[in-house]
Amino acid sequence: MNESSNSGSSRPRRGWLNRTVLGIGLASLFSDWAHEIATTVMPAFLATMGVAAFWVGLIEGVANGLSSFAKMASGYYTDKLQRRKPVAVIGYLVTALGTASFGLATAAWHVLISRACAWLGRGVRQPVRKALLAGAVTKEAYGRAFGFERMMDTLGAVVGPASAFFLLQAVNHDYPTLFALTLIPGLIAAGLIAFAVKEKERKPVPHISFGERLKMLPAPFRKFLVAVGLFGAGDFAHTLLILLATQKLTPEFGAPKAASIAVALYVLHNVFYAGFSLVAGWLADRFPKNAVLATGYALAAAMALAIIFLPLTAWTLGGIFIVGGMHVAIEETLEDSFCAELVGEDHHGLAFGALATVNGVGDFVSSVIVGALWTAFGTSVAFGYSAVLFLAGSWLILRLPAERNH
Repeated sequence: MNESSNSGSSRPRRGWLNRTVLGIGLASLFSDWAHEIATTVMPAFLATMGVAAFWVGLIEGVANGLSSFAKMASGYYTDKLQRRKPVAVIGYLVTALGTASFGLATAAWHVLISRACAWLGRGVRQPVRKALLAGAVTKEAYGRAFGFERMMDTLGAVVGPASAFFLLQAVNHDYPTLFALTLIPGLIAAGLIAFAVKEKERKPVPHISFGERLKMLPAPFRKFLVAVGLFGAGDFAHTLLILLATQKLTPEFGAPKAASIAVALYVLHNVFYAGFSLVAGWLADRFPKNAVLATGYALAAAMALAIIFLPLTAWTLGGIFIVGGMHVAIEETLEDSFCAELVGEDHHGLAFGALATVNGVGDFVSSVIVGALWTAFGTSVAFGYSAVLFLAGSWLILRLPAERNH
C-alpha cells in the first residue's frame, strides 16, 4: 500500500455502515430500479415499432460496449481529480435522463442513441462510485461495504421488473409516460450521491500517461485481472438459464406454464443473489479474499456441471438457479473488495475501471461463445466449456496473495 492508502485506512471511522455507504447503496437501488423498469419494457416498446430482434441485440451490444470503455476512461481520469464525486453525480444524471428519453423515440435508432447515452453515464459513474465506497471504510470492512452495495443494487433489479408490470397497467401501456416516470427514482439516485455521500480529502495522482499508469498497478492485481478475464470468458449471462428452464420444462408443463416457472426461478435467483451478497461481504472480511472468491468461482463450475449431469426437473433447476445467484453474489462482491485490497487508494479509480472493462469484454465473449456452442453442439459442450474456464479461474485466484483478515 502506498502512503496515501495507509493514512486513509488509519483514520478512525465509526462503523462500516456510515452515511456514504448507505447513500451509495440506496443510490444503487434507486438507479437500478429506474433502468430495470425501462429494460423490462424496452422489447415490447420496440415491438410496437415493428422492429426485428436484431435491433434488441444491437442496442444492448452498442450500449454495453460503450459502457465498458467509459469505465476505463473514467477511472483513469478521476484518479487525477481532487474530488471524484461530481463526476459520479453527472454519471447518474446522464443515466436518468437517457433512460427517460426512451419515451421520445419514434424509431429504433432513437432508442439506440438513448440507451447508449444512458449506459455511457452508467459506465462513467461505476469506477467512481466504487472508489468512493472503498474510501469510506477501512480495508477491514471492504467486503461488507461492497456486499451491502451489491445487495441494494440487486433489490433494485427485483423491484424494477415488478414495478414495470404494475405501471404498464396503471398508465394503460402509455410508454412515454412510463419512461418519464423512471426519472423519479433516477433523480433520487443522483440526489443521494450529491447530498448523502461524503467524499474524504485525497491527493490527486500526478498526470502520467495511461500506459504508464497501468504499469504502476501492482503485479498481483494484473494477475488478478487475468484470472477474472479467464473466468469471465465462460461466465454466460444468466438469462440463458431462463431459456434452458423454459426448454426443459415445456414437454412436462406446456410452453406458457414453463415460461412462467422459468421467470419465477429467475426471481428466486435474484433473491438469493441479493441476500447472499451481504453474507459474501461478511466472509470477505473474515477470511482471505482469494479463497472466498475462488470458492465462488468453483460454485459457478458446480452450477455448470449440474446442468450437464443432473436430470433437469423443476426441482433441480431450482437448485441450479439458487447456486447461480449465490455464485454471482460472491463473484461481484469479492472481485470489488479484492480489487480494493490489491491496489492503493490513489489508484482505485483506474483499478476499478480496468476490472469493469475486463468484465464487460468477458460478458460479451462468454454469452456469444456459449450461445454459439449451445446452438451447434448442445448444452453439454456449451456448459462444459464454461465449467473448464470457471475451474481455471478459481485455480488462478487461489494462487494469488491475500491478506489474512480477523
